[in-house]
Amino acid sequence: MAAKTRVKKELRVVSLWAVVIMVCSLISSMTTQVEALGRRGVVGGRTEIEGVKSNQEVQDLGKYCVDQYNVNINNVNNGHGDLMLRFSEVLEAERQVVSGIKYYLKISAVAVSTGLPHTFDAQVVVKPWLHSKHLLSFAPSSSSSSSPPSFHASLYYGLSQLASSNFVM
Repeated sequence: MAAKTRVKKELRVVSLWAVVIMVCSLISSMTTQVEALGRRGVVGGRTEIEGVKSNQEVQDLGKYCVDQYNVNINNVNNGHGDLMLRFSEVLEAERQVVSGIKYYLKISAVAVSTGLPHTFDAQVVVKPWLHSKHLLSFAPSSSSSSSPPSFHASLYYGLSQLASSNFVM
């Protein structure tokens, strides 16, 4: 009888050690994953794009955004080009993996009518496997002090007209 009791105690100790080892292994694994995420960013989160000014793909996306804005604003304003922009460069960019790659761009552009520089925030989704790009939004940058209020008001008017004209931007 004493032998059975001793075997049961030994089995409990072995089982307890097995649980302790499994928990330690799980914690170690989770710590490694969290450390890796800290270096790369959160899965599905935004990540900054380094070397934006020399990144031709990002600069091309910025030009695409300005070109799409010009096409759309031209359609709304019946060919009056007083809100047209000329692309200068992408100043900052982030990317996020969604159903494709969503780019968050800070774009510098010049108003064609005044020659004044302005900064805009744009969002564009690229689906390389479909060879498609879709401009989601384009608006004066909230951090920009270079855009005079009158330009902002007229730009917002143009964007609101785009939204109400069933034109997807």
